[in-house]
Amino acid sequence: MNELANVTAWLTPYIDKLNGLVWGPPMLILILGTGFYLMLGLRLIPLRKIGFGFIMLWHGRKKTGKGDISAFNALMTALSATVGIGNIAGVATAIHLGGPGALFWMWCTALLGMATKYSETVCAIEYRETDERGEHVGGPMYYIKNGLKGNWIVLGVAFAIFGALAGFGIGNMVQANSVADALHSTYAIPTWVTGVVSAVLVWLVLIGGIQRLGEVSGKLVPLMCVIYVVGGLFILILHAAAVPQALNLIFTHAFTPVAATGGFVGATMVLAIQYGVARGVFSNEAGLGSAPIAHATATSNSSVEQGLIAMLGTFIDTIIVCSITGLVIVVSGTWTSGLTGASLSTAAFEQMLPGFGNHLVTISLILFAFTTILGWSFYSEKCVQFLFGIRAITPYRWLWVLAIPIGAMAKLEFVWLVADTLNALMAIPNLIALLLLSPVIFRLTREYFAR
Repeated sequence: MNELANVTAWLTPYIDKLNGLVWGPPMLILILGTGFYLMLGLRLIPLRKIGFGFIMLWHGRKKTGKGDISAFNALMTALSATVGIGNIAGVATAIHLGGPGALFWMWCTALLGMATKYSETVCAIEYRETDERGEHVGGPMYYIKNGLKGNWIVLGVAFAIFGALAGFGIGNMVQANSVADALHSTYAIPTWVTGVVSAVLVWLVLIGGIQRLGEVSGKLVPLMCVIYVVGGLFILILHAAAVPQALNLIFTHAFTPVAATGGFVGATMVLAIQYGVARGVFSNEAGLGSAPIAHATATSNSSVEQGLIAMLGTFIDTIIVCSITGLVIVVSGTWTSGLTGASLSTAAFEQMLPGFGNHLVTISLILFAFTTILGWSFYSEKCVQFLFGIRAITPYRWLWVLAIPIGAMAKLEFVWLVADTLNALMAIPNLIALLLLSPVIFRLTREYFAR
């Protein structure tokens, strides 16, 4: 154990430096630039057709084409992984480091991210395959393999490796640790109990494959989103008089520095942009290439229609759920307290809703983290399948389940750092593929709406 601790201590500065590079300005420019280019090339269709997307989502509740789960459940599966710690702790961290203006840049990232998420899913459906079991598989590794072909397959392999490894950190142990910590802090439940129970529940879902995962996500994700959003809206309605001032702070400090006050150390406009964009991408995952893995399983005969449904995930995650967290934090004034992460969100909700706010955040955090474990299990599993074939799925599932109680009881600073870095590295091959396949995306979109 001491040797392992020494190795992690030696590696930490190097991984931290790499993390600063992959989540630094060049990467954020690449993510935003790709989204901006796709949005223009699509002639603002992700914004102009958002209403049509919700209509397609309503019709997508039933299986209507080739695929394994309904279009609705595919979106819920994607949201199960997307709506997570980032919506509670990520937003709070962005505001703590970048000030209220960071929330504005999260919104901008989400609007551009809708074009990215749309494009990812169009490619995922267009270039998906059917595996040996007759199930549909797709995602960046497959649209790189089948769309770009040739030596570009190296990018697909790189994405699959990063995705398989990153899942154990951000999608598994970090989430289990957050649930265990929340239950221990609020209800004094031992961390090992949380770890074992979570592992059993996850295994019961995973043995049913994508069909059971889709069914569970289709019921649990809407429920958890409604609980959190309704609770947050209730707080904002009770304190409606303070909302205009909060919005003024958000828009003002998106373009001007915010001075130090209370426990807040101050922030420049650059910090607001940097942390708003970084935490926005971390939350909605637009550009990372994870969500199209789930959407590739949808029973849809139209890649464009599924793309319109997929982009709603970014809208729901950031424009709705993250906004609730951010507005409550700013309205409560706790953003100047010096707290950060989930502690800041919890303090804000408890201050605005004494005796109940902390329970609302805790319950939401548990549900968000649990569904993230389920969603990321599928993403990582498909990455492993791409690399080693379907025989690797069962051993991988056992490893996934066994990692949950370990994560619940361990200290994960190093694991978080490594997984966060790998998570960002997933975006590089995916964004390159989207830029190279953009003519196909634009053509398919034109042809669909011409009909």
